[in-house]
Amino acid sequence: MTGDAVDYRPFQEEGVLRQFPEIPREHAEEAVQLVMPDGAAYEAAEAVFRCLAAAKRERWLLWLYRKIPAFTVISETLYHEVAVNRTFLSRVDRVVFGERGELPQYVRVRYIFLRGLALIYFLAFFSLATQIDGLLGSQGVAPAKQTMSAISEAAATHHLGWEKFRLFPTLAWFSVSDRSLDWQCRAGMALSALLLVGVAPAPVLFLLWLVYLSIVTVGEPFLNFQWDMLLLETGFLAIFVAPLQWFEAPSSRSPPSRLAIWLLRWLLFRLMFESGCVKLMSADSSWWNLSALNFHFETQPLPTWIAWHAQQLSAGFLRWSVAMMFVIELLCPILIFVGRKPRWIAAGAFVALQAVILLTGNYTFFNWLTILLCVPLLDDGALERLWPRAARQAFAGQTHWLRWPTLVTLPLTIIVVLVTSVRLSLSMGVQSTWSRFGTALCVWLEPLRSFNGYGLFAVMTRIRPEIIIEGSDDGKTWSEYEFKYKPGDVKQKPRFVAPMQPRLDWQMWFAALGNAQRNPWILGLEYRLLQNAKPVTDLLAKNPFQSRPPRYIRALLYEYHFTDAGERRATGAWWTRRAIGVYIPPLTLQSFEQPQ
Repeated sequence: MTGDAVDYRPFQEEGVLRQFPEIPREHAEEAVQLVMPDGAAYEAAEAVFRCLAAAKRERWLLWLYRKIPAFTVISETLYHEVAVNRTFLSRVDRVVFGERGELPQYVRVRYIFLRGLALIYFLAFFSLATQIDGLLGSQGVAPAKQTMSAISEAAATHHLGWEKFRLFPTLAWFSVSDRSLDWQCRAGMALSALLLVGVAPAPVLFLLWLVYLSIVTVGEPFLNFQWDMLLLETGFLAIFVAPLQWFEAPSSRSPPSRLAIWLLRWLLFRLMFESGCVKLMSADSSWWNLSALNFHFETQPLPTWIAWHAQQLSAGFLRWSVAMMFVIELLCPILIFVGRKPRWIAAGAFVALQAVILLTGNYTFFNWLTILLCVPLLDDGALERLWPRAARQAFAGQTHWLRWPTLVTLPLTIIVVLVTSVRLSLSMGVQSTWSRFGTALCVWLEPLRSFNGYGLFAVMTRIRPEIIIEGSDDGKTWSEYEFKYKPGDVKQKPRFVAPMQPRLDWQMWFAALGNAQRNPWILGLEYRLLQNAKPVTDLLAKNPFQSRPPRYIRALLYEYHFTDAGERRATGAWWTRRAIGVYIPPLTLQSFEQPQ
């Protein structure tokens, strides 16, 4: 940390103590001694703080030492305890931090992280671009124009004025046409490409965050998933990790802010720890008795064909898997704060868990983004053996100290930790008076969707209801619409689609768990199908009314289960299903007084 500002010599070296006769040998044996150019000598904790101050690093520690007596006493006491037990603590230090004594660097870590984030942003915008007309366009299921009309009306009613832009931060205030939505997606892809090659990373990251926030703000109910919030929060923090330069090449070694790196680690800690906490806090018996995986593989939103095989595993193995999941989500996050090597263990455990989830379920870019957040748990030394020799040589350029100043990152850190700590404590069922200010700040920052709480599957779904939509020309003979990825035809093999997200298929899973009153957008879907609106029918795998729209449409509810090995060999079916009842009774265009 002190670089060339301080010269270090072991006192056992011949001639050192003779060079400084004013330092008694017993003092040198007990504590580090610092001799200044003017001959002044200091020892122990004060010597450490003065070393840092001489190198213009962490000078606030010396200020505290000189001005706060309690800090002085605590510092010297801790130094003494470490000095007395230095042999034991050195061994612990090697186990926790490794043999390397230099300060960890994060230039390569930052380089990999930003490239990975660029790819995830690109996939998110590309996936949206292929669906946005059918979801939010003027002929879509939930037109953004109607959403903005409702927002504008509410803003006028409550006389919000300029406050409406903070409460609803979206570019749709300027235009909500289909073309503007398409161009936002294209702009997101173009900006992702610029970030990938290293062009103006900080400004580009800000624009990526802004554009994605703009779409999410008007995208309900199709863009309110936790991974959308996670991408916004990760993208926001990444702005302050990025170097302040116009082009980031591997040879540009401007180090990232350590506070920003720790904010990413704090985000990963909350993501994993809260995911474990909400499962226990929900009091769902399937989590407490470790039986959740007995039905999770078939009841999750979009299982893969590997999930069918996982469902056939023994109950004992599945219970053990749930127990290991709790170990990873509740205990491994603590390792993030323990030391360098324990962080590597935590990263490995998190990646393993996400890999298993990737294989058995389609959770869009969520798992890949979580894996990417494990990268800041490493440092350049950890990546050195994995990094190709040519790339290592590329990082041999001169260091340029272009990074966010502490005057920016320190207040940011205080705000992020305060707001997210309030959310974390609430997820654990803990409330305290100190959090009143934090709660108010949470509410004020809520529209930015970048200071979030997390936790999937707090309550397990034990059965799998599925909505099957059918159309008819005469009200007697009905033909079934097929979706691309959600279960319909029992012989259709479950597919892989992640990291892309078929948002309509996903939302159909949530709708099946409720009713049409709680999911009014599904009436919009039926209305567009009665019109044979091409942007919506393009979201489906099969439209049985290609030439002309149906006169009637209805939605039925079925209960689906995976077949067992014997049934699949005999019938070729991956699913079995039985009818439950009517979800929405038959409707015609005349049933809709106005477009939904």
